Amino acid sequence: VQLQASGGGLVQPGGSLRLSCTASGVFFSINSMAWYRQAPGKQRDLVATIDRAKNTNYADSLKGRFTISRDNDKNTVWLQMGSLKPEDTAVYYCYAEGTDYGFIPFGSWGQGTLVTVSS
Repeated sequence: VQLQASGGGLVQPGGSLRLSCTASGVFFSINSMAWYRQAPGKQRDLVATIDRAKNTNYADSLKGRFTISRDNDKNTVWLQMGSLKPEDTAVYYCYAEGTDYGFIPFGSWGQGTLVTVSS
C-alpha cells in the first residue's frame, strides 16, 4: 500500500492550506486514516484521525482550526488547516491502517509534505 501526500507549501500566518493523501495498491479495506506532523527537532505527533464511519479525533490544541475528512471510495484523506501559525510549521505525514485480501492488517506511512508558515 502506497500513500501519496500533497498540498504542502509556504503560507502566511493566518492563512489556510489543504493537504491531500491518497492510498493506492492492493488491499481489502482501509479502516483508519490519520495525519501526523513532525516539527524540526521534535517527535512526530498525532494531528487527527478518521475512521471508515467518519468518526474523527483531534489533538486538543488543534481543535477548531483543523478538519480531517475522507472519501472511502477514493481512498483519500484531507486535512483542511486554517488560522495557521508559525508553530504549525512541520512535515505532515498521512497514515493508513487496513487489511489486505488475506485479512492481514497493515499500517502504511506517506512520504510527508512540508508546511511552512511564515511571513
